[in-house]
Amino acid sequence: MGLELTTTRLEDAANWARKFSFFTYPFVTACCGMEFMSVVAPKYDIARFGAELPRFSPRQADLMMIVGTITERQAPVLKRVYDQMAEPKWVIAFGVCASTGGFYQNYSTLPGADQVIPVDVYIPGCPPRPEQVLDALVLLQERVQAGRGHSQLLDKYEKQMADQQAGED
Repeated sequence: MGLELTTTRLEDAANWARKFSFFTYPFVTACCGMEFMSVVAPKYDIARFGAELPRFSPRQADLMMIVGTITERQAPVLKRVYDQMAEPKWVIAFGVCASTGGFYQNYSTLPGADQVIPVDVYIPGCPPRPEQVLDALVLLQERVQAGRGHSQLLDKYEKQMADQQAGED
């Protein structure tokens, strides 16, 4: 009983620390990058939420923000960057193009980043308002604090990928 209580409390403390210390990796590919810059600027100040310093090495990051359209040619690079990130890791799809492919209905655009990697939070809009980005960050913080999120999403994603591969065979 004592060990279980100690482990649970330690995990709660670790989740509390994680939720206020996101190291973001901005995977910026398109016009939503301007909105991302405004969120980092002083008016909206993403630093209040512990996510102020972008890391430009995936090995130093635990939160990837996919900002903009992902093409089929970029998909393997996105997957490689995601695989290089530190555990535990989270992903936010920033804008309609990263979430669903946007208004592009052609062969070269990926219909959402979740076709390649699991996404924890989606932000709608073209471009999304900075307030929406802050709301998404707060939602992710709540999920991290509760201990929910990425591990369950990853299990669901791996099951979907296995089902998809079984259907192709």
